Amino acid sequence: MSVQSIAVLTSGGDSQGMNAAVRAVVRSALFHGLKVYAVQRGFAGLINDDIRQMDLRSVGDIIQRGGTILQTARCKEFLSPEGQEKGAANLRNRGIDGLVVIGGDGSYQGANKLSKLGIKTMGLPGTIDNDIPFTDFTIGFDTAVSIVVDAVNKLRDTMSSHERSSLVEVMGRHCGDIALYAGLASGAETILVPEIKFNLKEVAGRMKENFEHGKRHSIIIVAEGAGKGEDIAREISCHNDIEPRVTVLGHIQRGGTPTHNDRILASRLGDFAVHQLLAGDSGKACGVLKNKLVATAIEKVVNTKKKFNKEMYDLALRLSQ
Repeated sequence: MSVQSIAVLTSGGDSQGMNAAVRAVVRSALFHGLKVYAVQRGFAGLINDDIRQMDLRSVGDIIQRGGTILQTARCKEFLSPEGQEKGAANLRNRGIDGLVVIGGDGSYQGANKLSKLGIKTMGLPGTIDNDIPFTDFTIGFDTAVSIVVDAVNKLRDTMSSHERSSLVEVMGRHCGDIALYAGLASGAETILVPEIKFNLKEVAGRMKENFEHGKRHSIIIVAEGAGKGEDIAREISCHNDIEPRVTVLGHIQRGGTPTHNDRILASRLGDFAVHQLLAGDSGKACGVLKNKLVATAIEKVVNTKKKFNKEMYDLALRLSQ
């Protein structure tokens, strides 16, 4: 057996389904006779040796809970070689052979550093942004999209009643997937993402033309990386005298009960990570491509930008006419 004990931590922004992933890692490890530990507060807990042993009861009744029971925190100290070595030393001192890191790009960077220090590591994609390459979806993305779609449904009711336009700003600083998927699912007339250039004068012109042809409302979804909602609404109004009402959903997108899709994805990936460690693998990021579990070198993942789904964007554009 390549590992005798493993630890699990969550890092970076929380996402729905992280608890389901922690549960899967713990229970899969225990099933295979491993000792399993939890690191509190991400890499900060690793440096501070805030580590506790887990059992079956430790992860009972958490699969349906949002957030992360292990908590998460930013840690500047871990960015330094000294901090990374301190974290690795704490694992070695406890006899911990492997580590599962659940988080986004920054978390993967940390896992990659530990792997190079000789710690057997596996990364799980826990982020609502869906910006991790070599996996079709990340843990939390499906829930975040569902939250946005639900909000847009409610906004559409009142916008239609008052014959108004609504602009919804969603998360996605560098990746517009939440805006894209939520926009397509909710029938938004306009989707603005950082990956695709847009002309607000043209957007305003289409809105005005739609209202002139009898349309009673308009929904615009904007990824935060494409611009601030208030600024975009103001510029649109300057071109067509239509003042969109702005709703910024903010951190509500990270909260709430994970969907069944996120729970299943997290469970599959958590168990897969344990199996990879048992097989002697290390320095990998676990994902799902075309419903198949895959493990890709973390070094490759952190140095690759996820490709934007232009075909889906074009589909949303065609259907919004």
